[in-house]
Amino acid sequence: MSKMVVALGGNALGKSPEEQLQLVKNTAASLIGLVRDDHQVVISHGNGPQVGQINLGMNYAAEHGKTAAFPFPECGAMSQGYIGYHLQQSLQNELAKRNMDKNVVTTITQIEVDQDDTAFQKPTKPVGDFYSKEQAAQIEAEKGYTFVEDAGRGYRQVVASPLPKSIIEINSIKTLVEHGDLVIAGGGGGVPVIKTETGLKGVPAVIDKDRSSALLADNIDADKLIILTAVDYVYVNYNKPEQKVLKQLSVEEAQKYMDDGQFAAGSMLPKVQACLSFVKGHPEREAIITSLNGFDDALKGNLGTVIHG
Repeated sequence: MSKMVVALGGNALGKSPEEQLQLVKNTAASLIGLVRDDHQVVISHGNGPQVGQINLGMNYAAEHGKTAAFPFPECGAMSQGYIGYHLQQSLQNELAKRNMDKNVVTTITQIEVDQDDTAFQKPTKPVGDFYSKEQAAQIEAEKGYTFVEDAGRGYRQVVASPLPKSIIEINSIKTLVEHGDLVIAGGGGGVPVIKTETGLKGVPAVIDKDRSSALLADNIDADKLIILTAVDYVYVNYNKPEQKVLKQLSVEEAQKYMDDGQFAAGSMLPKVQACLSFVKGHPEREAIITSLNGFDDALKGNLGTVIHG
């Protein structure tokens, strides 16, 4: 039996609630297969597209006098709720189908960040939908948002992405895992909060879910961190004629590729960094980066990039 954190990428969850629900139904079967084989599984997920959509919709409604303005931390919590609901329900249905008795619980997770993190001055985390260069420029002019090109797929809004310091609900998560429950935690990287004299306070940012998933995996002393995204492998020279698949990576090799600028910030770079932070100094640990559709093959060792200490 092993303990693992499985991190689902927000971009891999589709562009609408309907598409997301279908995708997580497919993923639920693989996850419950792990549970059936007596693995302890904690699930985290991204929310980049979803929190951007919620934020844009709320801003539009507020501008037209239809609702009060909703701050970004509240939008993040909303995304945790509805993505967690889809995952939780799909897992419960799959358990029932197999006549398995196990609790599934979603924890709204707050993660402490440093209010002086330089990330607040330099937004890098893509959120929301993809736009053409012209559309992005128009929204920038109208809303004052910042857009960047995202790995050749179009332009997306970027927000601050501070590093996670600590998981506020970690003791509750550990208790649930030790009880044998199937836990969904750290959704969207967790709602970013700072500690003030009067208590916790949400801040407008999106913590990279891979970074927070690595912290979560380390805190529960997991054996594996599996990051599911939109591609089957980590590549060098991505989307270029000389593109090359990386099936196995040591810490040293991964560091060299990062130093060479091979991985895009806000895209593959934080995934590799997260994996390194999890496995470095722990030769018994393993991290895998692969696609949502390739999850089953990755578990069999037939797909995905494996990073080891």
